[in-house]
Amino acid sequence: MKKLVLIILVLLCSISAFAQDYKTHKVKQGETIEGIAKLYLVTPFDIYALNPDAKNKIGPNTVLIIPTSRVKNDPIQEPVKEITGFKKHKVKRKQTLYSISKDYNVPIEEIKKYNTYLYSENLRKGDRIKIPKYKTIVSQVSLNNTIKKYKVLPKEGKWRVAYKFGITVPELEALNPNLGEVLQPGQEVNVPNISNNEEKPVEENYNYYTVLKSEGYMALNRKLGVTQEELETLNPELKEGGLKLGMVLRVPQNAKTELVVKDLENTNLSNNLTNLSQKRIALMLPYRMHRVDVDSVQEAKKAIRKDALLSVSLDFHAGALMAIDSAKRLGISTYLKVFDTRNQPSEVSNILDANDFSEYDAVIGPLLPKNLDRVASELKRDNVPVLSPLTMPEKLYDNVFQTIPSSDLLEETIINFVKSDSLPKNIVVISDSKHKRISDKLKAEFPSAKQIFSRKNKKGEEAFFIYQTDIANVFANGKNVVFLETDNEGFASNVISMINGMSSVGKEIILMTTDKNNAFEGREISNYHLSNLKFHYPSPNKTTDISSSRNDFVRAYRRQYNVSPNRYAVRGFDLTLDLLLRLASGEDLYKASSSEIETEYVENKFRYSKKLFGGYYNEAVYIVKYDNLTIVEAKL
Repeated sequence: MKKLVLIILVLLCSISAFAQDYKTHKVKQGETIEGIAKLYLVTPFDIYALNPDAKNKIGPNTVLIIPTSRVKNDPIQEPVKEITGFKKHKVKRKQTLYSISKDYNVPIEEIKKYNTYLYSENLRKGDRIKIPKYKTIVSQVSLNNTIKKYKVLPKEGKWRVAYKFGITVPELEALNPNLGEVLQPGQEVNVPNISNNEEKPVEENYNYYTVLKSEGYMALNRKLGVTQEELETLNPELKEGGLKLGMVLRVPQNAKTELVVKDLENTNLSNNLTNLSQKRIALMLPYRMHRVDVDSVQEAKKAIRKDALLSVSLDFHAGALMAIDSAKRLGISTYLKVFDTRNQPSEVSNILDANDFSEYDAVIGPLLPKNLDRVASELKRDNVPVLSPLTMPEKLYDNVFQTIPSSDLLEETIINFVKSDSLPKNIVVISDSKHKRISDKLKAEFPSAKQIFSRKNKKGEEAFFIYQTDIANVFANGKNVVFLETDNEGFASNVISMINGMSSVGKEIILMTTDKNNAFEGREISNYHLSNLKFHYPSPNKTTDISSSRNDFVRAYRRQYNVSPNRYAVRGFDLTLDLLLRLASGEDLYKASSSEIETEYVENKFRYSKKLFGGYYNEAVYIVKYDNLTIVEAKL
C-alpha cells in the first residue's frame, strides 16, 4: 500500500513538472518538424529529443511535446480579425494568389479556405473568387506569445533583422504584411519573441548572403566559392534544416556575395520559342514632342540636332521598331504603346494614372533614373518588369531590370581578365589621388604591382603629371600591364605618350583601365598611341564597324533610314529583341532570366542575375581593345 501511494505521488509530481515546463502540439496537415520548431522558437533537435519517433514520420493529429523555455508568455494586447462579409474579385492576367493576398492584406490560406477549389487547381485569369472582409477587435492574449515588437536600428535592412532573430526574409515579411522595400530607423516590426541573449549579432568580419530560389550547395559553391562543410560550420542550423529560400547565411569575408563574373556559351533563344502569345510592351522615352513644331520640317530637323534627349529617344525607338519586325518574322506578335514622358515627373505620374499597365509584359524606360524609379514603384504591385535601358536605377525594386552593367562589375571583369592570363607579367598602377581607391584595390589584387601617383605642386595640389624618371625603372623585359586610372585628360595624355615611347622590342607594354571615360577620348589623346599600346578596357558593349558590317540589322536599318545606325539605335534593337525572345521562351521575363542564360546580338549581350534585395542586373561585360586603329573584342 505504501509503495502504491509513493508511486502515485511521484506521478503527480512528474505531471506537475511536465505541465509547467512543456507544451503539446497536435500536428496539422502539411506541417513539418522544422516549421513547428520555428513556431515555438525551438530547434528541431529540441523536439526530436522529447519525441524520438518523430525522426521517422509525423502525421496529422500526432501529439508532440514542445519545450516552452524559450518562449515568453507575458500577457499582451493582440488585434484579432473577425469576418464581416466577402468581396468579389475577378482575377486579372498575371495575377497570383501571392499578389492578391498582398493587395487585400489577406493571407493566402484564408483565400483558399473560402475558395476551396484552389487547393487542387491553379488560379486562372477570369476566375471570380471571394475575398473575406474583416473587422479588427483587440483581445488579451497570454498563451503562445511568440512575437514581439522590435525597433529597427540605423543601417538595418531586412536581412539583418531576419538574421538577428533566426528567421528567413520571407518569414519576416510574413510577420509584417505591409513591410516596405526599405526599413527605416525607429520603425517597429514584428519579430520572434526570443530572449536578448539568443539574438544573433551581425559580425563585420563576415559577409552575409541570402539564399535565392532553388539554390543548393553546388550552386552556392560556384557562386560564392564556399563548400557545404564551410557553410555548415558557419551556420550550424543548416545541419538540421538545410537550405531554405530567403535564409541569411554567414559566409567568409572574401566570398563574393554580390558580383559573379563568369563566362557562358551564348544561348540562341530563337531555338526555344514556346510562348507565342502576343507580347504587350510599353516604351517610355523623353521625346518632348510638345516642344517641336511638327508642321515645319526644318524646325523638326533643327530640334533633333539640338535636343540630345529627343535624338537619343528617336534613335532608340527606331532600333526597337526594327527588333519588333525581326521578332515578327519568328512568329512573335507585339503590341507596342509609346509614351512621351517629356522628362517630367508630373507627366510620368499622368501616364501612370491614365493607363492600366497590369496587362503589360514589360515596360522599357523611362530613360532617367528618377522617372524610372517612379514607374517601377507603381508597377511592382502588378509585378510588371521595368527595364532601365541606358542608365543605372537609383533604387532597388524587385521588378527592375538593370540592363547596363555596374561600374563595380566592370572593375571585377577586367581584374579577372588579367588574372586569367597565366603568362608572366609585370603590373604597374598609375593614378591620380582622386582614384586612390581603385589604385589600392588593384594593388591588393596584384600584390607585386608597383603603384605610382601623379605629382603635386608646391602648394600640395594635384598637378596631374609624372616625370619620366618616375617610371624609368618600373618596366621589365617581357609583358608589362599598365593600369591608368584617371578622369583628367591632361594626365592621361601625359602618361600615354610617355609609356608609348618606352615600348621596345622585347619589352611589351599593354595599357588598361577599369574605367574608360572621356579622359581617354579627348583631342590630346592619340589613337595611334592607344593602338600601339593595345589599350584594353571593360565595356557594356562592343563597337561594331557599322560602315563595313554585313549584319542583317545594319543592312535593314540602312535600307529604311538611308543612314547607318548609331549606338543608341543598336542598343534599342538589341535590348528589345532580347526582351521579346525571353518573353517568348518562358512564362514571363522573370522565369526567362536565369543567370545561366547569356544572349548576344549586334553590340550588346545580356545575362541577368538577381540582387540580394532588389531586382535584376546585367552581368555580361565585354573586354575590348584597340587593334590597328579599330576596337575589337579582346580574347586571351
